Amino acid sequence: MTELASKTRPPRREFRNINVVTDLPGYRLPPAGIVSILHRVSGALMFLLLPFIIWMFDTSVSSEISYARFRNAFEIGVGFLPGWFLKLVALALIWAYLHHFCAGVRHLWMDVSHEAVTKDFGKASALTVLIISVVLTLALGAKLFGLY
Repeated sequence: MTELASKTRPPRREFRNINVVTDLPGYRLPPAGIVSILHRVSGALMFLLLPFIIWMFDTSVSSEISYARFRNAFEIGVGFLPGWFLKLVALALIWAYLHHFCAGVRHLWMDVSHEAVTKDFGKASALTVLIISVVLTLALGAKLFGLY
């Protein structure tokens, strides 16, 4: 009886651990997975750079003198940090905020409209989030670096 059952039943799937060195480089993550991971990364980045955000806000709105110091920090630098590095950190914060916001709106939309969520919608909305966040970051980064 067991011999007959084994002939009619399909073989069981074999599960194995993933090897980071050999398996991970060839693994293709779908756009929705990339957006999900970047959503977490952008949230963590904003949390870790919260002291810098508070410093920027406090320095820019306290007085005219502190605002002038704020502008000089981004032109000349502060201490051993050059101004261009502070601009790059600010650009990373701009991207983190824009991506986190756009991905958050995407997640809220998917929570509200359960029936409309399909695999194609997930891919299209993920690509939309990536494109919008990068385009807005480039536009604001061009302004930050004085290109217009």
